[in-house]
Amino acid sequence: MFITFEGPDGSGKTTQVQQTAVYLRAQGYDVLLTREPGGTAIGDHIREVLHSLAHKAMHPRAELLLYNASRAQLVEEVIRPHLTRGGLVICDRFYDSTLAYQGYGHGLDLDILRTIIAFATDGLRPNLTIYLDIAPEDGLQRRLSALAQGEEWNRLDDMEMAFHRRVREGYHKLIAAEPDRWVCINGAQPMERVQADILAALERRLK
Repeated sequence: MFITFEGPDGSGKTTQVQQTAVYLRAQGYDVLLTREPGGTAIGDHIREVLHSLAHKAMHPRAELLLYNASRAQLVEEVIRPHLTRGGLVICDRFYDSTLAYQGYGHGLDLDILRTIIAFATDGLRPNLTIYLDIAPEDGLQRRLSALAQGEEWNRLDDMEMAFHRRVREGYHKLIAAEPDRWVCINGAQPMERVQADILAALERRLK
């Protein structure tokens, strides 16, 4: 089974991904946890380029292609082999982030994006996508609080608020188009409540 997590910046997604992987391993599942961009040596180098505040001049088309270069390597080197062996893969972001950020956020053509994504993933699709929803203003405030504790503030975090609002609206449109694949959870809740909602949704699907 291939499970992805999505959400606006500051939704608490990465923390919830890690806790979910710990829980599922304790239940006996062979869980591989990975992330986008990154997850491979090549992908981690691409991540540094994509996230660096030194690259604010990056064009959205270049951004799109770099994300999908990292994705192609991750699918072939990491995700597909683990799924082939019968394992469960959890990925912190996947192609829905491209549709939300580069598509709805930057305004790139969605049909072109879907063609590029299909090529990069060789048609691989998640079985389940968990979306943590939070208002952009609240999410970015969380990111700023984390920055004070040494966490990363990256090039996409630094985009204007209107961009982040378009991203969230884009996610909502993606969910409406494929409701059976998505589980939408209120990411503004306390961390423990969010995790409980995630595990309840997973238990229903895994049965």
